[in-house]
This record gives sequence, C-alpha cells and structure tokens, in this order.
Amino acid sequence: MKKKIQVNPSGITLVDITWGGFYRGSSYFLIGPKKSGKTILALQYVMQSVKEREKCLIFTSVRPKDLMINAASIDFDLQQQMNQNYIVIVRVTPPKNIELAKDPDGYLTEYIKDIKTVVDQYNPDKVVFDELTPFVGFNNIDKLKDVFLSTTEYIEDMGITCLYVLGEPATPAARKIVNSLLAYSTGYITLRKDEEYISKNLPGMMSIIPNVGHVEGQFSAEYYIEPYKGIEINYQPVVTTNSNHNYNDLKQKYTSFSELDLPVKNHISPNIYSLEEFKLILNNQVAYYNSTNQVFTVVSIQLHDAAVKSKMLTINQLQNAVRLSVEKKDKICIIGNKVVVLFTKEDKDIRYFISKVVDNLPNNNPQYVNTISQFISMYSVKVDKETRDANDILENLFTTDISRDDGLSFS
Repeated sequence: MKKKIQVNPSGITLVDITWGGFYRGSSYFLIGPKKSGKTILALQYVMQSVKEREKCLIFTSVRPKDLMINAASIDFDLQQQMNQNYIVIVRVTPPKNIELAKDPDGYLTEYIKDIKTVVDQYNPDKVVFDELTPFVGFNNIDKLKDVFLSTTEYIEDMGITCLYVLGEPATPAARKIVNSLLAYSTGYITLRKDEEYISKNLPGMMSIIPNVGHVEGQFSAEYYIEPYKGIEINYQPVVTTNSNHNYNDLKQKYTSFSELDLPVKNHISPNIYSLEEFKLILNNQVAYYNSTNQVFTVVSIQLHDAAVKSKMLTINQLQNAVRLSVEKKDKICIIGNKVVVLFTKEDKDIRYFISKVVDNLPNNNPQYVNTISQFISMYSVKVDKETRDANDILENLFTTDISRDDGLSFS
C-alpha cells in the first residue's frame, strides 16, 4: 500500500464513536432499503473527506443536480467542493436489458473493471459508489467474486478507502449476491426502517458489523434524519464491570456515596461567573480598553449536540477542561452549550490554550480525543474601536455559526 494503515474519522457518528473511523485503504458497504438515508450517510462520509482535505471520487447513477440537492439538505455545498477539485462526480448509467446480452456476466464484468480505469485517472483518496446494486446481478457468483476482489484489491493497494452503497436485497438470490460481496469487506453498515420516512419520532435502526479488525465489535443505535445536519443517532455506550470482582464482598466493606448524608455546597470556582456577572466584567473591560487601548479577546467554545447525545462529553466536563487550562485572572461563563472565556492579555496564544483544553479532557485516549475533537469548535472575538459594550461582543459570538469555516474546529 502507498499509505500507512490507520483509522481515520468517517463522518458517520456511530462508526467514529465506537470504532474511531474506517481503516485507510479498506472497503466498506452501506446497505439499506429505499428512503432509509443511504445517500445522505454516504454524503456525510464525503463531507468528512473534504474536511480532511482529501479528494473523493463519487460514482453515481443519479443526476449530479439531484446529488447536490441531497447534499444541500445537510448543509453541504457539493458544487463548491467540486470547483475546488476535492470532489469528482462520475455518472454511471445502469445496464439496460442485460438479460438480452449474449454474455450478461461478461457485460457486467466490464462495468466493474472500468472502476479501476477511472480511479487511475483521478487518483482519489476516497471512493463512494452510490449505488452498486445494478452492477452486481451476476448469474455466476464465482465470477462476480473474482472480478470484484481483483478490483477492490487494486484500489486498496493504492491506499484508497471505499464505501459501496447497496440496496436491501429483496430475494434469496439477491441476498446470496450481497453476502458474497460482504465477505470481501472490512466491515459494513446496515439501515433498517419500519416506516416509509425516517424522523426523530419514527427512527430507524443502524448497525455496524466488522469483518476484519475493529475488535471493538458490533454496535447498533436508533437513527433519524435531522434537516441540515444529516443522520443523527441515539446511542448510549454499554458500561461493563469486571466479573472477577465480588461486588457483594466489596459492598460489605465500603459505603456508597449515595448512602452518605453529605452537606450541601454551593461552591463555584472563583473565575466562573453567571451571565449577568460576566456581562458586567465585559463592560468594565471595554471601558478599560477605551481609556488605555489594552486589547482583550473573548473565546467561545461550543460543544455540539451529537457529543452530548452520545454521552461522549457533557458541558460540565468541557467547562472543567477549560477551567484547568486558563489562568486565574481569566474569566469563564457557561451559556447554553458554549463555554465563553475572557482573556485580558492581547498576546494570548489561542492555539496553545486549545491544546491544553484537549489535554484536560476526561479521557486522554488518542482515539477518544480524535473523535471528540470533531464535536468541539471555537470562535474568538477581539475588541476594537467598533465594540460598544458586552452585548456587541456576545452578539458577535452567538450570531456566528462556529461550526462553519469561519470558526476553528478542535480537530
């Protein structure tokens, strides 16, 4: 392989939380019925590729305009990324009247072999094939295995990660074809739904199943489609205990915290303030700037909902990481899902501050840090002559979508 085997974020939340991402240079499948969100999930994978500044080659049988509309539904500007050459779309026409061909399997073989030719032409980092179903209806499954294996191995040896989308098999013959392909994958994702449309009130079920590696195992979670966000999940990690410990014996020796009558403490760290107190401090700082030209910076750190829903990190844990990363004279305020910090020094190195916050997160496992960093963003405002008061600063912070390119992601 040209590139080292490593796990990279996939943009698919359940995969990233549990597996840490996809292995580079491997092949994965995404299987589901119509209107289950397959294309949207594949586009989230593409969007993650763009975030990593990697080129993604998309094979699709739909009109590029329809693909752009699907991307727009999750606030992803596909055309802009195509213009910057991060995305290449190749439209493939499904074979028609295949049963009338003299050699149907030979006809389909050429379709699959053409994938290698296009990959050679564009040299991408990622490949998405949405969807592969019309091209795998071989009569001779052994022939399908041979051509598919040779094609995927060729692509994987170039360090390219592939995501192949398949429709849910409707017949035993189709199921046999799908199973034969899954055997050559590193892992696969299945989507299930009971209703015609997926929503928060009518969720589907997503499962991820490993074939090679991903020793963390198989995971499942309810999922739904959130407008302008994409596929969201309801996932709670299962906490296991070591069965070698005799809990009853321990209970006889130890007293649970819940059984203790503890005094109530309303202790707040000296540099953490309520919103009203924080606004008063900001107003005083603005007045000080107007008289001395002493520049100061206010930084807002946002914790995205997906991290909270998946129990990866709470706003209180993020606040504690920030508290451990600032100096005593810096001021902190919690506003909704954001931790806001006032730095009175102009020369504050914000990137060094971010690295300290990451170091102080509750889990320093590299895989956890790599995953959770995708769900934390920051945006900063520096005082200037246009700043009138605290409201100006807070409005600047909170009317800015800090998950966009004008902000800075921890990852």
